[in-house]
Amino acid sequence: MELIDIGLNLTHDSFDRDRAAVWQRACDAGVGRAILTGASRAHSPAALELARTRPGEWFATAGVHPHHAAEYTAECDAEMRALHAHPEVVAVGECGLDYFRDFSPRPAQRRAFEQQLQIAVDTGKPVFLHQRDAHADFMAIMKQFDGRLAPAVVHCFTGTREELFDYLDQDWHVGITGWLCDERRGQHLREIVGNIPANRLMVETDAPYLLPRTLRPLPKDRRNEPAFLPHIVEELARDRGETTAATAAATTATAAAFFRLPG
Repeated sequence: MELIDIGLNLTHDSFDRDRAAVWQRACDAGVGRAILTGASRAHSPAALELARTRPGEWFATAGVHPHHAAEYTAECDAEMRALHAHPEVVAVGECGLDYFRDFSPRPAQRRAFEQQLQIAVDTGKPVFLHQRDAHADFMAIMKQFDGRLAPAVVHCFTGTREELFDYLDQDWHVGITGWLCDERRGQHLREIVGNIPANRLMVETDAPYLLPRTLRPLPKDRRNEPAFLPHIVEELARDRGETTAATAAATTATAAAFFRLPG
């Protein structure tokens, strides 16, 4: 089983003490490649620098998460465009809208989202999307770019059945995390993930966040790791009524094609 973690926040400071060991555990568990998430002016260049240290294994995204949308100035846009000149950067984002936290004003979120989608149009790179409690505005902004974007993935999908079918109707991809394993808020996902076509489905840990609550034993520090991705795949396969091997093979093939990974 060879897996690709499409959403790994490996620049997070919780990994500073043992980043190499974390990746070795992931490799031992069958996670051979990862897309390192760039989600701010600070972490996007850091993700690129990390990706360069393991060519063929680590790749990066470059973008600004809606939480940080207030920092999306003209200078920031230029910085993002410079990052996208590098082949290790394989997607635009993480970008989108988050009205659940509202850490940045909503008008700033919408502007930053639109500007990053324009980068995707200009570069032809796929888009790594975030949406929480902002579905109507999210769909309206994406519609402005209809027919001009490369493939898009709604990362860390936690939404409703209606939202899922809206995304699938647009032929967008869907990223599933350990949220699926949360009996308090992820039960509805178990009931709808079977509707995602195999060629639209990808898996991710979003580590160090979203530790799967069904994992045993749970790590004492409660930090999520890419090595736990196989556990998510097992749970996902059961909910889809297919073998773990089938889910693993399909999600890996889909991720490799989506991000245009070499080899």
